[in-house]
Amino acid sequence: MTTTTQRSRHLGIPIDRPAQKVYDYVSDPVNVPGWAPGLARSIERVDGQWVGESPMGRVVVVFTPRNEFGVLDHDVTLPSGQTVHNPMRVIADGPGCEVVFTLRRQPGTSDEEFRRDAEAVSADLTGLKRLMERS
Repeated sequence: MTTTTQRSRHLGIPIDRPAQKVYDYVSDPVNVPGWAPGLARSIERVDGQWVGESPMGRVVVVFTPRNEFGVLDHDVTLPSGQTVHNPMRVIADGPGCEVVFTLRRQPGTSDEEFRRDAEAVSADLTGLKRLMERS
């Protein structure tokens, strides 16, 4: 059964590191496997594109250009050819920051699938927090 009761969820996590440090790390596609293994376990530059090996198969990841606003939006083209836009921000909060990811429900996604997607993103954000606060 598919529903559209919730179109998006904002998933955020506080990180006790300066916003610029977190932004610099996350904005470099080479680091994707370190903070988002749910997106890609490995990533490499192939013919000018960042191609990752994900649990879904090969994906192409394109980040928005570096900017001063902490915007880390990225498009992920799935093996099916569908491209999913993922809004993401690093927001300064005193000496630390908050990373916010907007999970958008894709057409045909059940409540259970959407819940699992949210859990996967939350796990990646928790991993990012651990990684950044260790360094």
